[in-house]
Amino acid sequence: MADTQLKDRSETRPEGQLRYYGVHHLALNTDDMKMTADFYAGVLGMRLVHAMKVPPGLGTGPANRGNPPFEEIRHYFFDMGRDGLLAFFEMPKGAKQRGDRNALGAMQHVSFAISPESQKRICARLDAAKVPYDGPMEILPGIFSIYVFDPNDIRLEFSCQPSNGEGEPEIVPQVTQSKGEALHELKTLTGDKA
Repeated sequence: MADTQLKDRSETRPEGQLRYYGVHHLALNTDDMKMTADFYAGVLGMRLVHAMKVPPGLGTGPANRGNPPFEEIRHYFFDMGRDGLLAFFEMPKGAKQRGDRNALGAMQHVSFAISPESQKRICARLDAAKVPYDGPMEILPGIFSIYVFDPNDIRLEFSCQPSNGEGEPEIVPQVTQSKGEALHELKTLTGDKA
């Protein structure tokens, strides 16, 4: 079955297309790294794997490689599973206004793929820390999620697929539609028959 799914998934890609392996790291901002580390490591149980300050000259000079425009700020990385990292930059307090997650170009939320048992454990940890959350609720056929806001007001989602049990979830096959199902919506986007 896995071979068929991989074949089906590869058929949607043109020959020679680049391969994507998932998220390497997702970099977000905070203005309180201690509060953020306490929540992600303490409440959610993500392992802090790297803690650093951005080297001088990389925040505002010509060597800036995409960092926020501040010198020597903290940059911490948490293990979010599947060999991916969740990173935070610590912005100076008051230097930037809080973002609007519903604005264009903003991150609306991040969803973590977890097992059903892990979802239960996260709910228990959130309950113990008195952190409110919504769910679990079925968000797509066979996918159940809980939603919570971190202390930075970042919306987090924790999604599980009970049909996969405690094994590695098969996320893309679970949400992949047939051509007909996709065309039903795509026809509302454009009149282009192709």
